[in-house]
Amino acid sequence: MKNIAAKKLNQRQELILNHIANRNSAFSVADILAFVEKENEDVSRITVIRDLGLLTNGGFLVREGAGRAVRYHVSAQYNLLRKIDVQKYFDISQDERVIQERFNHDIFTILARNIFSAEEQKYLLALHAEFQMNVRKISGATIIKKEFERIMIEFSWKSSQIEGNTYSLLDTEALIKNNKKAEGKTAVETQMILNHKRAFNFIVENREEFMVLSRAKIEHIHSLLVKNLHVARNLRKSPVGITGTNYRPLDNQFQITEALTEMITLINDKKDFFEKSLLSLVLLSYIQAFADGNKRTARLVSNALLLAYNSVPMSYRAVSEVEYKKASILFYEQNNIAYFKQIFISQYEFAVKNYFNMNF
Repeated sequence: MKNIAAKKLNQRQELILNHIANRNSAFSVADILAFVEKENEDVSRITVIRDLGLLTNGGFLVREGAGRAVRYHVSAQYNLLRKIDVQKYFDISQDERVIQERFNHDIFTILARNIFSAEEQKYLLALHAEFQMNVRKISGATIIKKEFERIMIEFSWKSSQIEGNTYSLLDTEALIKNNKKAEGKTAVETQMILNHKRAFNFIVENREEFMVLSRAKIEHIHSLLVKNLHVARNLRKSPVGITGTNYRPLDNQFQITEALTEMITLINDKKDFFEKSLLSLVLLSYIQAFADGNKRTARLVSNALLLAYNSVPMSYRAVSEVEYKKASILFYEQNNIAYFKQIFISQYEFAVKNYFNMNF
C-alpha cells in the first residue's frame, strides 16, 4: 500500500485531484485538460498526462481502459481518507449531492488497510497510556466506580440526544440516580435513557467478553437498548430509510447477515483496538442491521471494544449531535471516514482528559 499521506502535490495536481474526487466520476485526459485550461492554467497535454501518471502511481487515482478509452477516477483508499470540506458539502441539498446511493460491498476490502496514520496511532496510544497511568494513581475502587457512573450518565444523555431525545444532562442524572422522571418527557424518552444505563453497565461488567466480537454479542446489546421501545429484535427483514440522506442500506436479510459477518471478521482480524472501535462505530451504522437503534448499538459496541482492551470508553459529551450525524452521512454517501475519524480522536482525547483524571 502506497503511503498516500506522504506524497507532496503541487497546486495543479491538487486542483486535478479535487476536481475528479468532488464529482465522483471518471474523466478522460481531454476532460482534465479542458478543466485545467478553464482554470486559466497554461499547460500542455503532456504535462497533464504526467500529472495523472504521478497521481496514479501515488495511489490517489486509478487508471482504467486503454487508448482513447482511458479514464481516471479516485482510488477507494484515497476517497476513504481524503479531507472533505464538510460545510461546503452540506451546503448542497440532499437531493442534489452526487452520492453512492447503495451499500458498497467492497467496503470491507477498502477498510482492511490502515485507517489511522502512524502519527494518529502514536497519539492515540499516548492517550491510552495517559489514561492507564491516571487509573493507577487512583486509590480505592469507590472513585473508579463513580467515574464509570459519570461516564455512563453522560453517555446515556448524549447518545440519546443524538437520537432526538430531549432529556437534559441534569434530568438524565436524576432519572438514573434517583429514578426521577423529568416532567414533560415521553415514556419512550425515559425508557431510552434507562436502556442506555443497562447496556452501558453490561459492557463494563463483561468487558473481557468483547476481546472477540460476535453477532450474538451485538444482538444482545441491541436488545438491551430497545427493550420496551416497541422495536423488533434481531436482524431486520424489510427496507429502511435514513433521515437526511438518499443512501439506502441493504434491503434483505440475507445480505444484511452476510455484511454483518464480514464486518465482524474484519474487526476481529484487526490488531489495533482503536481501529476495531472506530470500525464498529461506522459499519454498524452503515449496515443498519436492525429496524431501529443501529447508531446506539454502534456506540455501545465501540465502547465495549475500548473497555475490552482496558481503555477508557467515550461519552461523546463534547460532540455536537449535528456534526456526528454529518460524519455518519459522509460515510454513507461517500464512503469517506475522515470526519468520523476526527470526531473519534477528539472524543477519545476528551475522555482521557476528563475522566479518571485527578490532576485537574
